[in-house]
Amino acid sequence: MERMERLRKKALSLAEQPGVYLMKNKAGQIIYIGKAKRLKFRVVSYFRQNKAHNQKVLQMVSQVEDFDYILCDSEFEALVLECSLIKQHSPKYNILLKDDKGYCYIRITREEYPRVQWVYHKKEDGSRYIGPYTSGYAVKESVETVNKLFGLPTCGRKFPEDFGKQRPCLNFHIHTCAGVCTGKMKKEDYLRRVDQAVDYLTQGSSNYQKQLARQMEEAAEKLDFETAAKLRDQLRTIQRLDQSQKVRLDHDKEQDFIGIRLIEHTAQVVVLKFRGGILTDKESFTFSDSYDEQAVLEEFLPRYYRQGKEIPKVIGLPMEIEDHALLEEYFTSLAGHKITLHQPQRGESRQILEMAQKNALEELTRLLNRNTGETVALQQLQKALGLDKLPDYIESYDISNLGDSSMVAGMVVFEHGRPKRSHYKKFTIKEHLAQDDYGCMSEVVGRRFAHYQNPEEKDEGFRTKPDLILLDGGKGHVNTIRPLLAGMGLGDIPVYGLVKNDKHRTRAIASGDGEVHLSLTSPAFRLITKIQDEVHRFSITFQRKTHKSRSFQSRLTQVEGIGPKKAAAILKAFPTKKELQQASVEQLGRAAKVGEETAQKLYETVQEM
Repeated sequence: MERMERLRKKALSLAEQPGVYLMKNKAGQIIYIGKAKRLKFRVVSYFRQNKAHNQKVLQMVSQVEDFDYILCDSEFEALVLECSLIKQHSPKYNILLKDDKGYCYIRITREEYPRVQWVYHKKEDGSRYIGPYTSGYAVKESVETVNKLFGLPTCGRKFPEDFGKQRPCLNFHIHTCAGVCTGKMKKEDYLRRVDQAVDYLTQGSSNYQKQLARQMEEAAEKLDFETAAKLRDQLRTIQRLDQSQKVRLDHDKEQDFIGIRLIEHTAQVVVLKFRGGILTDKESFTFSDSYDEQAVLEEFLPRYYRQGKEIPKVIGLPMEIEDHALLEEYFTSLAGHKITLHQPQRGESRQILEMAQKNALEELTRLLNRNTGETVALQQLQKALGLDKLPDYIESYDISNLGDSSMVAGMVVFEHGRPKRSHYKKFTIKEHLAQDDYGCMSEVVGRRFAHYQNPEEKDEGFRTKPDLILLDGGKGHVNTIRPLLAGMGLGDIPVYGLVKNDKHRTRAIASGDGEVHLSLTSPAFRLITKIQDEVHRFSITFQRKTHKSRSFQSRLTQVEGIGPKKAAAILKAFPTKKELQQASVEQLGRAAKVGEETAQKLYETVQEM
């Protein structure tokens, strides 16, 4: 049960996006590879009590000691990667757990109007077979794709016998079938579509696109513009289909793409390895050293490739490194051929590099029990404010008052981009009797950090030094608090303000001499909006409660024999209006330590509230 709980907890930290997961046994061997549209929910389902699991799944899960995963940008991308990894690793349980019954084939039937189908077994029926393939699911997906792409029928009608007998089905109306059933398509046109589908399946997307482009040019030279236009549309369709398929390069170069992310003092490096244009492996490394990303990368590269690792001709890096030329020369000497360190700026290589970066961040946030979106928001905030380190622990302050009465302040804390309510603090303004936001803010911040500097302070919320302070206010508040902290020897704590627009919504971040604007759709802007809304909610709730309490206390002191201290004791014993009015004469007398006559008057006053 401990193993299952550990695996389930790890699975719950995964992202809700497409990806491939690799189940491993105690020996570290991959025993099952699968894909999922929503990685988190699929993997979690293996590690919860589920009567729907068949015996084969239960047997596989019983041997799982750990799992790895690779995030993708689309389900199709995850499918292609799944097939590649299954072919490479041949996991023990993949054939058993899929609905394949052995090898799968693609069949082009032998009939007047051939169909492209997938089958489990090869028969002596005159049909053409392509295969075999070990992944039946991949074959099904491939056949479904080409039938839609080239408008081939998947229905049970017989041609030409059934021409015009029924109306075209839904596939015709949603343009995934050309409608051969209408009898209006020429036979040679249909056969050409079948040949194109076979070429696509056997040659791959890149070669087939080149063939289409060549045919389009030839048609245009012959002034056959109708044919050229059809070929152009088909080429565009295939290109759109390929846009999200970053797990396969359009060329056969051997390349590594390295992603790196750093949070606090922990760095995560991910290497995505492409061989023959296909993503074949992923390796991950964690470093506890407190380097910046560039320093970690420069140290990692020679350590990784000098240990007998295959060095590809091109290594994609997320940033420039100081020893760029030196490392190229060193790797070239190790490999015996020219090695290029490349920082992709655009195109498919840039997309794959971003995929490596995303995987590095996802793994690091999971290891540190973080949320990826929240980490991205903190990184954006760090960059926007030019902070030396990630603002992992943020304090925010807001003053709330009702005229000159009930002046209070609230302090909220966000750790790892999430509210840490156990560290929230409430302050009642003591030194300023008149409304003065700057003065009140100075009092509150000064009192808070007096606690921090007290060596005997035991409250963890006061003992923690924040990475960033956000004040509910503009540059006036910032220029008031920065000198205060500097005078206390805490000038290294960054202080900024949160500015609202005329609709009381977060607009920007105030510095001492201007404003920092963030994209309204960025994770960082959503985070500061959440912080400002939370500190306002917390402080105004405290202010309203304080005002109500003072109002009750004022009513109680109108009873002869009840002073402020006795009124406070009563409200402490009965903190809500309901509890106060339900209290008996005897209970009120005991709380206020007064006689029966005064207790009776107190009871009557309470009932009139």
